[in-house]
Amino acid sequence: MSKQPPPYSEEQQPGYTPASYYQPPHPQPPPQQSTVIITTTTPSLVPIGSGPTHITCPSCHAQVLTTVKTEATSRTHCWALLLCLVGLWPCVCLPYCMDSCQNSNHYCPNCNAYIGTYQS
Repeated sequence: MSKQPPPYSEEQQPGYTPASYYQPPHPQPPPQQSTVIITTTTPSLVPIGSGPTHITCPSCHAQVLTTVKTEATSRTHCWALLLCLVGLWPCVCLPYCMDSCQNSNHYCPNCNAYIGTYQS
């Protein structure tokens, strides 16, 4: 009589994959989350005009009355050119003297930070 090898157990059979391989793993409890509270301050939009405006400076956070500096724009130059072309050359300086033809740039008087521009 010849001796036969011992029978293979289920785990030793070639090409065998245990049933536990196909089962989903046991659910793990979710990791504990730490709560972080972030407080942001969004600057409130304050309408600015051609004149000084009371505002909280976004740079130094002081309540100030803005300093206004007017600046000539391309529209100002076009009006002056138009006045010159139609023969009203003595009136060419008017657009440079009128605030309505220029942009008003607002600055903080404390820290000299730029706040905004009013375009008329």
